[in-house]
Amino acid sequence: MNLADMSIKEIRMAIEKLDEVPSDFLQCLQADKRAGVQALAKQVEAAKARQAKLQQQWTEMSTYERALYADGHQHVFGVDEVGRGPLAGPVVASAVCLPKDFYLPGLNDSKKVPVATREAFYEVIMRDAVAVGIGIVDAARIDAVNILNATREAMKAAIEDARVPADVLLIDAVQLAGVSCKQIPIIGGDAKSVSIAAASIVAKVTRDRMMAEYAKQYPQYGFEKNAGYGTAEHLAAIAAYGPTPLHRMSFTGVKEQA
Repeated sequence: MNLADMSIKEIRMAIEKLDEVPSDFLQCLQADKRAGVQALAKQVEAAKARQAKLQQQWTEMSTYERALYADGHQHVFGVDEVGRGPLAGPVVASAVCLPKDFYLPGLNDSKKVPVATREAFYEVIMRDAVAVGIGIVDAARIDAVNILNATREAMKAAIEDARVPADVLLIDAVQLAGVSCKQIPIIGGDAKSVSIAAASIVAKVTRDRMMAEYAKQYPQYGFEKNAGYGTAEHLAAIAAYGPTPLHRMSFTGVKEQA
């Protein structure tokens, strides 16, 4: 390919058709003296740097999984929950077993992933995972047993819902009683394990969609925006209209406002 015979527009179109720009092509771009081609070269350099960073992140976040699979384990599950802190709505947990060759650059703790990307990642995980389980514990149960025990119940329900026996559970900071397989609690695990990150994404999208549906039933509370968390708008709605059956009466913010 002789870049000198190509217009800047043609070069840009050629780049857009490539999944990855080869190093020799990048060198040709860098050698071209046209300002427009130099700008394209810088864009390619930046894209390559971003991709390398994501690959390095993936390598670091799959350390647990690679070691466990190398040790002979077959089904390594990540387990995480969403919704421990809100004033309303359920706590939702997910258990996800990813294929050994799974690769989804940018996968991370759901709180660090933009909404649109999170939704896209959810679809990929649900399509390609070996198994996905979801556990949901509602507000009444949270009030009855407290949020930590409700979280454990949701996690155990998610593991059971996956319907594939786990060899190892990588869990975000929690230890589960009554589970026979090996458990590895990891503090901040949703940013340290791709399996836990995947579970975080599934739990977050599942719960957000639930809260958006609840918002249709209780439009005054802004659940589609606050997901049940204690925003000023949400607290004002509780003060004006009182709590709903979705509210956790044992949570201080609700008790004071009810």
